[in-house]
Amino acid sequence: MTEDEARAWLVARNVPRGTMDAVGRFLDFLREEAGRQNLIAASTVESLWARHVVDSAQLLEHAGPWKTWLDLGSGAGFPGLIVALIGEGHVTLIESRAKRIAFLQQAASIAGVADRVRVVGGRVETAPRAKFDVISARAFAPLPKLLALAYPFSTPVTRWVLPKGKSAAEELEDARASWQGEFQLIPSITDSEAAIIVAHGVTAGKKRQ
Repeated sequence: MTEDEARAWLVARNVPRGTMDAVGRFLDFLREEAGRQNLIAASTVESLWARHVVDSAQLLEHAGPWKTWLDLGSGAGFPGLIVALIGEGHVTLIESRAKRIAFLQQAASIAGVADRVRVVGGRVETAPRAKFDVISARAFAPLPKLLALAYPFSTPVTRWVLPKGKSAAEELEDARASWQGEFQLIPSITDSEAAIIVAHGVTAGKKRQ
């Protein structure tokens, strides 16, 4: 997917011009800040719309209706800040690294979504407990560990949308040893080797034979 194709993909999904401009402001700030800290891979700086924006935005198509969204290990703001920009609900970002916490707070302000974004600094294990409609995490932890860390923030109807690389199927198989629920593997539109694990009804406990 080229940068032009990525923008066209967003326009085809009725993303308003004002939102596209806000995403652009966020990306400008990201490029500037990337020179000061290791926010994204250098190889992706010239393909931010495809490799990061659309890669994040596609998760919204599998989330269903939502009002509250939790993104773990938000890092450079993907997918959390893109979800906040394109979606309409409240997004909570959990990030443990001090420089990235400051970056996310400033980025949310620059993008105009600070009123709908909460940045929680610290480890997931110590974050204030709340329940969320959707949980996401990108390049955060293998699926079994991710589910264990995020489970306290979920309900039986929480939707999990978890972008994974080529290890998606293997991670899902590992998770089935100790987790139950409805799990799907959905191909990523931005990476032919990647997939999105979409789940709901997730509960701890080995599946009965």
